[in-house]
Amino acid sequence: RDVLGSRGLGDVYKRQFYMRTLSLFFILCPFFVLGAQNVEKKQLCLSDSNSSSIILLPDPQTYTKFDTNQPIFDLMTAWAAANIDKLSVKAVLCTGDLVEQNEYLVPDNINGNQTSTQQWEAASHAFAKLDNKIPYVICGGNHDYGYTRSENRLCNLPKYFPVERNSKWKDCLVGVCNNAFGIPTLENAAFEFTMPHWGKILIITTEFAPRNEVLDWAKSLASDNKYLNHKIFLLTHSYLTWDGNRIENEPYKVSPANYGEAIWRKLVYPSKNIRMVICGHYCLDDDFRHNVGQRIDKNIEGKNVFQMMFNAQTAGGGWHGNGGDGWLRIMEFMPDGKTIKVRTYSPFFGISPTTEQFAWRTDSWDEFDIVLE
Repeated sequence: RDVLGSRGLGDVYKRQFYMRTLSLFFILCPFFVLGAQNVEKKQLCLSDSNSSSIILLPDPQTYTKFDTNQPIFDLMTAWAAANIDKLSVKAVLCTGDLVEQNEYLVPDNINGNQTSTQQWEAASHAFAKLDNKIPYVICGGNHDYGYTRSENRLCNLPKYFPVERNSKWKDCLVGVCNNAFGIPTLENAAFEFTMPHWGKILIITTEFAPRNEVLDWAKSLASDNKYLNHKIFLLTHSYLTWDGNRIENEPYKVSPANYGEAIWRKLVYPSKNIRMVICGHYCLDDDFRHNVGQRIDKNIEGKNVFQMMFNAQTAGGGWHGNGGDGWLRIMEFMPDGKTIKVRTYSPFFGISPTTEQFAWRTDSWDEFDIVLE
């Protein structure tokens, strides 16, 4: 009591607490500032307010395969719909393999997977969030054909994605090619977009391992006078590996078929205005580096053709994980009319302040510029 004078013991503890808290604040303050600066750099916005964008969704089969994973894919398409204005989104692309199995031989649930009907309904439910809001372009993957994976060219994509489904296709769908059964469907289709500062872009999408008839159709379309001044992007499923090699053969023996190298030789190289190829399909149960790939080659006129593979399905736990941690790509078309900034983002992580620090992948293979002179 004599030492403390008129102050009680509680007052001393309070003063010590305040002093320690103040000291801790000054020690940690620089880290808070640096953290805030880092978050500021990674805001979800375009780097230039005059840009526009296209969103790329990788293979969703492991989201639709398990009912517990489906909400993540729903979140991805809902996020794309919610950011149409903010990111000036002109289209959403998907690299195929909407399902794990196109048709089960038996209707029962197998090994905990959803039935094929449930998987197609899950994929349809996710894309419904984009219907009548924005065009989306899907290519057929090997798992979308046959009974398990492309033993034949039977495919439920036309059943679940008929052309009248999305009113936003009305003004951009400019061509279709018949499927293997002689029916015109969105399995092989072409979409025209006007990108600010870029002019016209034509996106051609194909079935898995497209037949010669499909490649001939796409080549004829690319050389049509209407599209000679367009920049053309090809969206196909099986084309490139993580280390930049074009696929020459596949264990999936649908026939007749053309894989990556044949697609390059028969369609991309001889077409002077195909400037980019986008694919998915290839994936390893390994680090993220082995789930993405790219290369650049010159076409017949000496113009660079950028080729990009993106498939995140083993991120988040491997083949039986959560489907891919919600990773997608934002392709920002810069107002210079030649540069596309690619960023890899996950709305699954970005939705919460607790995990938003993990929402961007910034390695050189995840964040880069594409220049199409």
